[in-house]
Amino acid sequence: MVKFTRFETRRSATFTFLGFEYRWGLSRKNNPLVKMRTAKKKFQLALSAMQAWIKLERCRLGTAGIMEKLRAKLQGHYNYYGVSGNIALLNSFYQQTCRIVYKWLNRRSQRKSCNWSRFRDMLNYFRIPRPRIIGYWS
Repeated sequence: MVKFTRFETRRSATFTFLGFEYRWGLSRKNNPLVKMRTAKKKFQLALSAMQAWIKLERCRLGTAGIMEKLRAKLQGHYNYYGVSGNIALLNSFYQQTCRIVYKWLNRRSQRKSCNWSRFRDMLNYFRIPRPRIIGYWS
């Protein structure tokens, strides 16, 4: 059992539960507050799963199919990990996922399929969601 009380915030620094890392922080009014963010292990697993998925499906699905599935995967990630105080890791996940998808879309043939400006236009056209906070937990 982990001792995690507001009276001993220094000794009980963090613990991980259900994919989140819980730690003590201060609110805007300098009151002790439990903060949540994505656990490092779960973050890395999600990125490696995304890379394995796009590597497997890049030639089987068309661009439209990849973007539809990508939209659903990102929205599901935001729905679970989109709590207050976790926007930095959501932004990082979005940026790294975009980099992975861009890389593997350009490896489908010997020619480069798209450049970054065309890829950004594709993200807008297929309405790939940007990271946002879904639930506020305090």
